[in-house]
Amino acid sequence: MGLTHCMKRPVEILYKRLISPVSHGHASASIAQKGVLFTMLSKRNVAGVPNYSKCISGFGIHSTRNYASQVSSSEQVNLIKQLRERTSAPMKEVKSALVGCNWDIEAAQNELRKRGVALASKKSSRTAAEGFLALAQDEKKAVLVELNCETDFVARNEIFQHLALCLAKSALVVEGSPQASAAIPVSPESLEDLKIKFDHPKLAGEKTVQNAITEVAVMTGENVKLGGGFAISAPSYGVLSTYLHTSPMPGIGRIAGLLSLEVEDKDAPLDAVQRVGSQIAMHLVAAKPLFLSKEDVTSDALGNERDILRSQAEKTGKSQMAIDKMVEGRLRKYFEEVVLLEQKFIVDDSVNITKVLANLSQEVGSTVKIKNFLRVEVGEGAKRLEAASGTEPLSQTA
Repeated sequence: MGLTHCMKRPVEILYKRLISPVSHGHASASIAQKGVLFTMLSKRNVAGVPNYSKCISGFGIHSTRNYASQVSSSEQVNLIKQLRERTSAPMKEVKSALVGCNWDIEAAQNELRKRGVALASKKSSRTAAEGFLALAQDEKKAVLVELNCETDFVARNEIFQHLALCLAKSALVVEGSPQASAAIPVSPESLEDLKIKFDHPKLAGEKTVQNAITEVAVMTGENVKLGGGFAISAPSYGVLSTYLHTSPMPGIGRIAGLLSLEVEDKDAPLDAVQRVGSQIAMHLVAAKPLFLSKEDVTSDALGNERDILRSQAEKTGKSQMAIDKMVEGRLRKYFEEVVLLEQKFIVDDSVNITKVLANLSQEVGSTVKIKNFLRVEVGEGAKRLEAASGTEPLSQTA
């Protein structure tokens, strides 16, 4: 009885030691000799001593294996780097996926994709007012697509810009020919289910627009969303000029100016029209016109401005006749600020856009007129789409 009591404690200690991993390089295993000794002791089956031999496997050898510990620190760093390069996912998410998948990089990559939808859903409530406008153009029309994110840092990310360009090029192919008289909106919903074949190292294969956006959201760790877009048609004869401001690469910018210049005589040369068209497109970005002509100014906008100007003039205490003259004079100034044809040309402020077109018409020997124009800035997409749901042309909305 005394022997049983004396042996019980050492056997328990020995058992605990046997099941505790002992470092052998990068693996974890128990020592075989101790396992044999432990088996011999357990076979004595001393009364009152628990039979630990059931825990012994094989020839009295108990081994525990931890796969993660078999991957050296340098290998772990290399796997993290590889998965980061494949997915561009945040470091924390990459490491978590690798650890959870026992450092199997293929399984970890699949795990990141599975997490993507949930992560993107959580981020969708965040404000995404940064991003870029992407432009695609052919001989018939131009399409502008806005892709938004939360920060300027992500907007400068190469994969984000690649996605934006792919969206614009695909929208150019699928969108029907716009009306000749106005730019038309391209809603986000009309593009979400569109399938695109991507060829970027980090975004490859055929995916829907929504799935591609979700993947980029996971890569960047931000809310990424499609802000919609606009399409503008080329004239029957003339040029469709475009200009992108703050452009880190061709086809990408923060502010866009699009202009359709129509030439009456189909035999007239277009070189000069293209030159002036590019200048006016740049003018659109700088001058921010809201309307094409004075006749296009809405009655609401005109009435509101007139009321403000009259209220200001009445504070001078002058006669009603003088107040009326003041209001009309200030309205002319208002037209010069918001009406494209009345604005001073940014290239030569001694003339307005109406005079620029008159000079151009004389140069090419045919009447040249602005058929349509569009100015869009990052962050305006939703507002412009809402305005487009009304009856006003897009080129005449604030």
